[in-house]
Amino acid sequence: MNNFDWTQLINPEFYITLSIGGVQIGLYIVLFIVFAETGLFAGFFLPGDSLLFLAGIYSGELMANVIHIPNDFMNVLLLSLSVTAMGILGNMVGYWFGAKSGYYLFKKEDTFWFKKKYLLQSKDFFEKYGGKAIIFARFLPIFRTFAPIIAGIVSMDKKKFMFFNILSSFLWSFILIFAGHYLYGIFLKQGIDLKHHIEYIIIIIVLISTFPVLIKLLKKRPADKE
Repeated sequence: MNNFDWTQLINPEFYITLSIGGVQIGLYIVLFIVFAETGLFAGFFLPGDSLLFLAGIYSGELMANVIHIPNDFMNVLLLSLSVTAMGILGNMVGYWFGAKSGYYLFKKEDTFWFKKKYLLQSKDFFEKYGGKAIIFARFLPIFRTFAPIIAGIVSMDKKKFMFFNILSSFLWSFILIFAGHYLYGIFLKQGIDLKHHIEYIIIIIVLISTFPVLIKLLKKRPADKE
């Protein structure tokens, strides 16, 4: 923390390896970010997909600071379940927030933390895909933050919302964390330590996760001009 650089805030590895007073708090930071990105509308700028992928790579270190489990699979499983739980809770808070004060957001002026255009884009996305939008949104930056809020605004059936909420959080957490963990092992056997190539991993994941969003925005421009 002595050589802190503000640019580290967009680097998921910074959060995972963060320590205070010699105590590793990476797991708690990861869980909070998952909650904030899915439960707080201000969390759209936080790293999501890349954070979970890297959490899979560092699963052993993250869990070792909380509970010692010699079984490698159990470490990854417990980490994935913990992230799943926070993702579910985050979406529930987002849904509640949308149901209680969602309409106020459409009248709210833009701030550094809030951009109305993201809310409107998420609304269009939700109207197009319905309940499935909750699942799709998990893997898409920005939409991941606003989809549960929109669900609350349009009064989506709570049981239906919880079904897609639980399913999407499970898929998002397990796919990315397990992928990070086992791909790390596969590459390590080939003499390639992915921990030494974190920058490239982050860039690749960001490009993959934001590509559908960019395509959607580019397709929407001609219609906006008309």
